[in-house]
Amino acid sequence: MNQLNLFIELIRLKKPIGFMLLFWPCAWGLTIAYDFSTNLKNYFFYLLLFFFGAVLMRSAGCIVNDILDKEFDKKVFRTKDRPVASGKISVKLGIAYALILCFCALLILLNFNTITIMLAIGSMPLAFTYPLMKRYTYWPQLFLGITFNYGLLLGWTSINESLNIIPILFYIGAIFWTLGYDTIYGFQDIKDDEIIGLKSTSIKFKKKPFIFLLACYVILFSMIIALGILEKFNIFYYAFSLIIGYHLFLYQLKSVNLDNPMNCLKVFKSNNLLGFLVFIQILIGKI
Repeated sequence: MNQLNLFIELIRLKKPIGFMLLFWPCAWGLTIAYDFSTNLKNYFFYLLLFFFGAVLMRSAGCIVNDILDKEFDKKVFRTKDRPVASGKISVKLGIAYALILCFCALLILLNFNTITIMLAIGSMPLAFTYPLMKRYTYWPQLFLGITFNYGLLLGWTSINESLNIIPILFYIGAIFWTLGYDTIYGFQDIKDDEIIGLKSTSIKFKKKPFIFLLACYVILFSMIIALGILEKFNIFYYAFSLIIGYHLFLYQLKSVNLDNPMNCLKVFKSNNLLGFLVFIQILIGKI
């Protein structure tokens, strides 16, 4: 039971925000592409596959992150007790766990068409090198956005088997969404990160963070509107945009206190709700 609890802690299973933020772009891409006049069983089947795939890949990503950041995590108050950093789980055992999780994710991936399988495999180098980026660039959140929202393209190709401007534009918007929320998240550790020499957009824009966050969310919101125009969604889609805009601009940006780590975490976690709201918005637009 002790090993099971350590494994659950290692993959952050009790912190579902990570895999939900990975899942929502998959659900967006799938829902945009799906023809709801056909069999709905296939839609829910794919939705479940993407959900379990998100859980497995996020879990594997957490392990790789903890192994690569082992020495840094020891020096950060929030992360010093993680299983690998604290020595409760060895690096070898962590690697074994990650390989098993990736194999399970591969079994799920094999249920999709060829182009989706190829695109997903092509994203693996991004997924497992992301933790290294904070050592070399102030833009690790950009690499996270490219990786975390890749599922939007996979959701689209799982139905259409090709890409066009619609999923690509929305993918760009989703990347800026991640840039925004992960910059807020990064303010929790900004003091420790500066001391140990790690980089982030939180540090890069710490003097004018709200201008950067506003720019990120304006781009996301613009792409949401552009999606409605390109897909010829109904008027209810645009009406629902008011709720999205309220959450982005009047809740997140207005209520966030970047000097308060607990508040940063609370606002960061609210993006799970935002992901769900955008999902509902797309469904409403296709009615």
